[in-house]
Amino acid sequence: MVAARVVGVDELVARARTLAEAGPRQLLGIAGAPGAGKSTLAEHVVAAVGPTARLVPMDGFHLAAAELRRLGRADRKGAVDTFDANGYVSLLRRLRRLEPTAVWAPVFRRDLEEPVAGSIEVPPSVRLVVTEGNYLLLTGAPWDEVRQLLHEAWFLDLDAELRLRRLTARHEAYGRPAHQAREWATGSDEANAALVAGTAGRADLVVRLAGAPPR
Repeated sequence: MVAARVVGVDELVARARTLAEAGPRQLLGIAGAPGAGKSTLAEHVVAAVGPTARLVPMDGFHLAAAELRRLGRADRKGAVDTFDANGYVSLLRRLRRLEPTAVWAPVFRRDLEEPVAGSIEVPPSVRLVVTEGNYLLLTGAPWDEVRQLLHEAWFLDLDAELRLRRLTARHEAYGRPAHQAREWATGSDEANAALVAGTAGRADLVVRLAGAPPR
């Protein structure tokens, strides 16, 4: 994988603010393996930039649990083929062209383990849209369109051992027994991480956070 540059969160916030000032609306993508800290970093950046920024996570495009069971993919939830990639690309197109009315995006509710439509409002006043997810830098269709729609992309790296510990703890927090949490983190999640690692070279910036990583 491309060597990561060690940076502080404040430096990334400053970079995001500069990006937001570059045009009527800019799209920033934060990619990385499961458990790397993408969501927390994205939330921090959006909060620091303020009301002219909005977070629109890729995870809102998870397929519904019933559909995953029908397709035989429930035991691989989070894999690349368990998302509505075309729907995600279509939303990014709408966000990039800055429509005159609000665009509504879905969110993934971890307490429900389901996506919920119409949960995130992105009004025309939003100048910076931050999106985060595992697969923003993939090259196969239709995922390859995501990178073309982003004005800037970051890849967040993290020590593999720490990432696995955090993933295991996350699965336990959402109700999986300890042995199942470990199996999921080292099985399905790790397979997804291996796929994502090969995409870092498509990012504008590959980073490891200085100091304590976001949780």
